[in-house]
Formats: sequence, C-alpha cells, structure tokens
Amino acid sequence: MQNVKHIIGIFADYLGQYFKTRLAYRADFFGELVSNLVSELINLVFIIVVFTHVPMMKDWTRDEIIFIYGFFLVPYALFSMFFGFWDFNERYIIRGEMDRILTRPIHNLAQVCLESIAPDRIFGIITGLIIMGYAAIQLDLSFYWYDPLIFIGLVVSGALIYGGVYTAIAAVSFFSDSRTGIAPMIYNIQQYGRYPVDVYNKAIRFVLTYVLPFAFVGVYPAAYFLRKEVWYTYAAFTPLVAVVFFGLGLFVWNWGVSKYRGAGS
Repeated sequence: MQNVKHIIGIFADYLGQYFKTRLAYRADFFGELVSNLVSELINLVFIIVVFTHVPMMKDWTRDEIIFIYGFFLVPYALFSMFFGFWDFNERYIIRGEMDRILTRPIHNLAQVCLESIAPDRIFGIITGLIIMGYAAIQLDLSFYWYDPLIFIGLVVSGALIYGGVYTAIAAVSFFSDSRTGIAPMIYNIQQYGRYPVDVYNKAIRFVLTYVLPFAFVGVYPAAYFLRKEVWYTYAAFTPLVAVVFFGLGLFVWNWGVSKYRGAGS
C-alpha cells in the first residue's frame, strides 16, 4: 500500500509540473484545447450526418447516440493519458529500453506509464463532457444527487478496462520481437463500443461484452444515465469487469516481465 501511495504521489507531482509548464504559454495551451475540441467535433458531425438519413437506430435516437459518444470520450481520454503504449514494442523491446526500466525500484508498469504519460489528453475529457451536456439538454435528462459519484466510478472503470486490455496487448511483446502487433486491430474494434451493441449481430455483441469488453466503456454505463433500464444490469457490472480485466492485464504483464531476458544477443 505504501508503494502504491508513492507511485500515485509521483504521478501527481509530474502532472502538476506539466501543467505549470504548459500554462506558462497560455495561448499555446488554449490553442491545443480548441484543436482537440474541433477534432472530436468532426467525428460528431459523422453521427449527425448519418441521422439525417436514418431517424432511429434500433430504437436509439440521434441525441442518445451523441450522449453515448460523449460518455465514451471521457474514459478513453483518461486511459490515453496514462496508458500510451502505442510504441511499446518498438521503444522498450526492440530498442532495449526495458532493460533500463527493470533496474529501477518502482514497479516497471508504473514506470512505463509515467514515461508514456500524455496529460494533454485531458482535453478529451472536457470535449466529452461538453458533448454529453449538449445531448442531456436535448434529451431533457434529469439526474439524482448521487449520479456524479456513479459517473466518476463508471468513468474510472472504463479507463481501467481499456488499461487492462492494452496492458495485456503490450505484454505480448515480451514473447515476440516482431515490429508489428495487434494493437491497431484492437483499436479498430474498440470503435464499435461507441455505439449501441444491439445494432450489431450476435457475434460482435458477444465480443464487445465478454472478450474485448469495450461496450462497458461506452454504451452500457451511458445507458444508465439515459435511463435505459434494460441495460442497468450491464452498467452495474462495469466496475467488476474493470477489476477482472485490469487484473488479467497486470497478470499477463508480470508474466511477460518474468519471461523477459533482455535485449542483448
């Protein structure tokens, strides 16, 4: 527990220093904020264009889809901020940077996360909240006093689900020095979690729920706030799914580290 507190303290210090540095150049900081907002709004335009031709999508309205999309952006941004493993294979395995990581006292996964941290991804959280707010107004949604607490819990759970999946994917590199990985394919699959799973066939629904549970990052938890009672059970299981999949990811990572023999010949 003491080690966990130490790691959290290091992350907090790093984030504090990062934002102090960025806010020294406020024009650049807010320029990037606007740039990220515009980028996500372009994706939002796609949804709006689709619904100009299709008024309903399997009993889901346009504003409900927009709300789900906005919700999805929040845990995804939180995940992207701490788990930037996109170049893990190239940087840490092929170039041998993992050897350096293993000589330090802090847990190796925490070190990799710290070196890959991208605090600017927090802008995605702001964008997601704006999109959700717009959709909530259009839908005239009402919220209970405890909903913000549930929202935080579901968002953190969604980020941990992503973290567990991509940690396990990164750990595959310990068993192979191939320059290509499966992360790009998984990234494409995760996009399906932005939309209601009942618009897909049974095979895709099964994958998004039980194999790569990206539906627990977007549609299932968002359905709670949309008062879609048929999905309440899935929303309630989101924290459990997060614990299971992050635990699996950490297990695979530790197993991979135990098999790692260094970059030397």
